[in-house]
Amino acid sequence: KLEVILTTTIDKLGKAGETVKVAPGHFRNYLMPKMLAVPNIDKFAILMREQSKLYKREEEVVVKEVSKEEDDARQAEEKLKQCQAAAKRLDNALLVFRRFISEGIELRSPVTKDEIVSEVARQLNVNIYPDNLHLVSPLSSLGEFEVPLRLPRDIPRPEGKLQWTLKVKIRRP
Repeated sequence: KLEVILTTTIDKLGKAGETVKVAPGHFRNYLMPKMLAVPNIDKFAILMREQSKLYKREEEVVVKEVSKEEDDARQAEEKLKQCQAAAKRLDNALLVFRRFISEGIELRSPVTKDEIVSEVARQLNVNIYPDNLHLVSPLSSLGEFEVPLRLPRDIPRPEGKLQWTLKVKIRRP
């Protein structure tokens, strides 16, 4: 039998992070190719310990009763913090689009709101709606643009700025 450390929880074998004994063929042919387990050597043991510290949350043992108002207030506060973090990420980001040009600096296909929304979701992992972007007409030339964002009023504005903006750069492929 071979000692391995499981990277994911597997039914009838064990939980993630546990050291278990398995047949060498099972490890070589099934567990290792799918990255479900790693050999039990010091390098991987230390790595797994560090990962478990990073990703495991310490669960609180104390359970207290929370009223509906307090729970709603806490959820609203968490949502506001998430929105603020997303807004900062949007404000600091630079979205890059690559487009072919027809003549001069004119683009063959302009960059629309929907394309910007999908790129924000893909590159920044932030979901916004097309209504959140204040884009009068599609971006139709090469260069850098600052697109104003319409975010909820309860999110404070960035320091030194009048509004949240998203930087968009359009360049040749």
